[in-house]
Amino acid sequence: MKTKMELMAPAGNFESLQAALDNGANSVYFGIDQLNMRARASVNFTMEDLPEITRRCEAKNVSTYLTMNTIIYDHDLSLIKTLLNKAKEGGVSAVIASDQAVIASARERGMAVHISTQLNITNIETVKFYSLFAETMVLSRELSLRQVKKITEHIEKEQIKGPSGELVKVEIFGHGALCMAVSGKCYLSLHSDNSSANRGACKQNCRKKYTVIDQENGFEVEIDNEYMMSPKDLCTLDFLDQVMDAGIQILKIEGRGRAPEYVATVTRVYREAIDALEEGTFTSEKVEAWMERLATVYNRGFWSGYYLGQKLGEWSKTSGSQATQKKIYVGKGIHYFSKAGIAEFKIEAYDIKKGDKLLITGPSTGAKEIDLEELYVNETRMLKAIKGDCCTIKVPFRVRLSDKLYKIVDA
Repeated sequence: MKTKMELMAPAGNFESLQAALDNGANSVYFGIDQLNMRARASVNFTMEDLPEITRRCEAKNVSTYLTMNTIIYDHDLSLIKTLLNKAKEGGVSAVIASDQAVIASARERGMAVHISTQLNITNIETVKFYSLFAETMVLSRELSLRQVKKITEHIEKEQIKGPSGELVKVEIFGHGALCMAVSGKCYLSLHSDNSSANRGACKQNCRKKYTVIDQENGFEVEIDNEYMMSPKDLCTLDFLDQVMDAGIQILKIEGRGRAPEYVATVTRVYREAIDALEEGTFTSEKVEAWMERLATVYNRGFWSGYYLGQKLGEWSKTSGSQATQKKIYVGKGIHYFSKAGIAEFKIEAYDIKKGDKLLITGPSTGAKEIDLEELYVNETRMLKAIKGDCCTIKVPFRVRLSDKLYKIVDA
C-alpha cells in the first residue's frame, strides 16, 4: 500500500504553528485549553484562536487536527460539546480522540476522527472495530514495523474503510520524546503529585535521577545509569525507507511542548527526507547530514524505539537536552523597513557580532535563522552591537514588533 506519506507537525503555540507551516508540514496537531495530553507542557491555544489557526493552515493547504485525547470525566462533557461545536464551525479537519464520549460526540457532528495512540491499537480486529467511527488509526507505539506492515496490508486486502468510505489510514509517531509507559498511559505523577499524566498534567517523574534501595536491609542496587526510566528520543530518520515500506500514511512528529526552532528544524529535516525518498535520492550521506541538524535542537539522544525489534530500552544519560546548540536571548524587534528589507532590533542582553548565527521567533514569524553578514548601529556599519544598542540588520522576511532575537551558539 504505497501512498504519499503525510508529515504531521506539532503546534503548541503560534510560533510553532508558523514554524510548521513554513517548513513543509502537511498537517498540524494542537490542543485547546485542558482537554489534551499537553495541557501543562505548553501555552495551549484557546477557542478564540481557532479561526486564526484554521485561516493560516487553509492558506497553505495544511490539515488541522485537534487533540482531545485525555481521560474524560462527567464534568468535562459540556466543554467537549462546546469545543467540538467550535471546531466544526472553524473547519478543523479532524479530532484526535481516545475516549468514546469524544469519539461519539465528534461523529454526531460529522467530524472526522483519528484514534489516539492512548487506545493501544495493536491488531487488525481492533482496527476493524474503530473503523466504524474513525478515518485514521494512530497505532500503539510499542509495535514493530513488521507488525505495523501486517496491519496496513490487511487494511488493503480486506478493504477496511472508515465512515467516509475511504480506506482507513495508519499513523505512527516518527520522531520525538518517548515515554517509559505503554503508549503514554502513566500514573507516576498522579501518585507523587496528584497530577495526572492522562489528563495532560505529567510531572515527568521518569526524567529524574533514581536509586534503588532494598527496604529490608538498606542495600543499594548499583545501576549504571541513574536515569533508568528516561528513554532517549525516538528517531526514524535513518530507516525512513522501511517506515514508508510498512505502508504508513501519516508520520507524526512529537513536540507540542518544545520550542519553535525545534519544530522548524525537525519538520524541515523530515520534509527533505520524505521528498528524497519519493524522488529516489535518499542516501546515507544525506542521512548523516540530517542527523547532525536534528542534533542541534532539543533532544535526549536518539534511538529507534520499538520499530526494529531490537533490545528495548535505550536510556538518556542526563535530565535535559543533549542538543549540540543552544539559543541565547539577545533582544527584540522594534521596527521593520519593508521596502529595504531591514529590521531594527533593541539589544537587551548579549552582544551580537558579524558572523553570528541568529534566530528570530514570533507568533507570525515562526522560527527563522539567518547568518549575520553586516549590521549597523546609529546608521554606522559596525562589527558588533552591544547591550543598549539599537541596530539594523538586513533580513529576507518580515520582522514584527516584539519578535524575539536570539543567537545560536555551541552547547
